[in-house]
Amino acid sequence: MTATDQGEAVLAYAVAAYAAALGSRLVAGYALGSLAHGGFSPLVSDVDLGLILADPPRVSDRLTIRRVAGAVRAGGPASRERLSVFWGTPSTLAGQARGGRFPPLDRLDLLDYGRLLTGRDARDRVARPGRAELLVAGSEFALGSLGGPRSLPDRLREWSRGRPGQDHALDEIRDPALLVSRGPRRLTKIVLFPVRFLFTAETGRVGTNGLAAEQYLARADAPAAELVTEALAWRERPPADPGAAAALVGRELIPLYLQFIDDHIARLTDAGRDDLAGRFRRWRARLR
Repeated sequence: MTATDQGEAVLAYAVAAYAAALGSRLVAGYALGSLAHGGFSPLVSDVDLGLILADPPRVSDRLTIRRVAGAVRAGGPASRERLSVFWGTPSTLAGQARGGRFPPLDRLDLLDYGRLLTGRDARDRVARPGRAELLVAGSEFALGSLGGPRSLPDRLREWSRGRPGQDHALDEIRDPALLVSRGPRRLTKIVLFPVRFLFTAETGRVGTNGLAAEQYLARADAPAAELVTEALAWRERPPADPGAAAALVGRELIPLYLQFIDDHIARLTDAGRDDLAGRFRRWRARLR
């Protein structure tokens, strides 16, 4: 099997499982992420699946989605463990009802790159996120997953899951050898996520790894140019010399994050989101 075939096999297995569990409620299923817009790597990529269910949303939908995802991930090849499922109904995706799991960045991916796998295309009612919504969503994701100070709801969710007080990526960003030791999947995400968020904030488009890196490397002020170039290569093969990789991370990762943080402080302040801008400032202080 080719690299892409492995991901496609996981999608096909998952779609069949959801079709059996949801029956006529499954309106459409889509490939998202790198399996839709290219650049899939069996070493590091998630297998992203988008589902549109029939209205009205049901209380049991979330449990069904989780149950089937857990069954797909269990007992299969390693690529199944990276299945990520986004879902909603026409009314939730139009912003007319609450429910589902389809953040703005992934909703944009659905609209611009989603590849229909099953059912009938139902994207005509999906609300396209605006630039401000994308900025806020990307900022909140970064704060919650890349080591920034977390909000009270985030901390409560972590406490309920038995993971209170985690600093997520903060320790890894500060400790290059630790980050490299976590493997290429974690390493490349920590390096390339801020590059992708910079791209989306500037363009209002989906920040694929390739497009985001290309734009970043074309900048006159790119303090992490070598690191971003290497991170693209590490998506296909692990660093040949972990010590050299750690040294490169040590030189360029924090400057990359400071550049990303400063950019978003300015954008969030201009957007009137002083609350998020303040959290970015605290994040910057912790990195320094």
